[in-house]
Amino acid sequence: MTPPKAKVRSGTGIPLLALTAGLLAVLVIAGCSSQAEPNAAPPPPEVSVAQVLNKSVSEWDEFTGRVSAVETVDLRPRVSGYVERVAFQEGQEVKKGDLLFVIDQRRYQAQLAQAQAELERARAESRLAKAQDERAQTLVEAKAISREEFETRRAATTSGNAAVRAAEAAVANAQLDLQFTQVRAPIDGRAGRALVTEGNLAQADATLLTTVVSQDPVYIYFESDEQSFLRYQELARKGERAESKNPVRVGLANEQGYPHEGVVDFVDNQVDSKTGTIRARAVLRNPDRVFTPGLFARVQLEGSSQFKAMLIDDKAVLTDQDRKYVYVLGPKNAATRKDVVLGRMVDGLRVVSSGLAPTDKVIVHGVQKVFFPGMPVSPKTIAMGAPAPGPQVAMK
Repeated sequence: MTPPKAKVRSGTGIPLLALTAGLLAVLVIAGCSSQAEPNAAPPPPEVSVAQVLNKSVSEWDEFTGRVSAVETVDLRPRVSGYVERVAFQEGQEVKKGDLLFVIDQRRYQAQLAQAQAELERARAESRLAKAQDERAQTLVEAKAISREEFETRRAATTSGNAAVRAAEAAVANAQLDLQFTQVRAPIDGRAGRALVTEGNLAQADATLLTTVVSQDPVYIYFESDEQSFLRYQELARKGERAESKNPVRVGLANEQGYPHEGVVDFVDNQVDSKTGTIRARAVLRNPDRVFTPGLFARVQLEGSSQFKAMLIDDKAVLTDQDRKYVYVLGPKNAATRKDVVLGRMVDGLRVVSSGLAPTDKVIVHGVQKVFFPGMPVSPKTIAMGAPAPGPQVAMK
């Protein structure tokens, strides 16, 4: 019998057997290609390297403290009376001499008028006594009056003069009392809440009316530990540190770093035996009213004289149990491990006491891509302390 002929699809002209053989060939080639890819070596990872920074630095010790006003006044009246008017807005800044409270003045005006009347009477009596004394001088020379009467008139003149001076003092006192009915700000600063309002009785030297605190400059009080204090004294004895006017840097709770600068103007005269600390005070300008009394403050105090140091970015430091190490760029762009001994942070960088050479280039960003010492890397040079470079964007 004659074998059947292969069918041909209409419209293509390609035998089915030939199409099947082509597909098998493509699959075989793809399989061979996929098996060959894992054997290809991956490219070295991209990392950022920076040369060790060498410069003269000073170490700064960190403390915590509180903002305090230079001047704080609890305002109390000097005379008693009912408050007639509160003449300020609570919380506003006031100048020295600004009117804050008015106490009822009528009684003190009457006392002043009475004192002035007493002064006029005393002056009139003094003038009369003086005139009688002058006549007595003439009469005694003519022996028209006795010596005793002459001395009596002379004493009356002296007494009249004394009465005038007493009356003048009474007038001055009454004027002061009247003046004290107007309670004025004793300093420049910010007024607090009015603790006594209109119609309430204010007792002289007893009733607290409000509080006024100065604004510029401000104090920062902080406590230094005993070890730091002894180190500062040792530096001062060597002439490497001043006993006062040492610079400080201050930052508030919501601020990054220490943007404000001031100086230490006071150190207490004894160490607190209970806490082992000594209190110090820094003074800072406050023109923008950033500081408010009572705020928490972070304080940096210069802790040493200047010295030459090697500095690296803290992000480059890795930990192996109790050892610290970094990767540096070695020959043929290989990552080389170096164990280091670290010091304090200075200006955002870490001091390296030992373990590095001044010419080393440290891997800063991408160090997590280095899996073993000697691993090749693709370095990109940046400045020490600079942020990681962003990804390159291809141009369309």
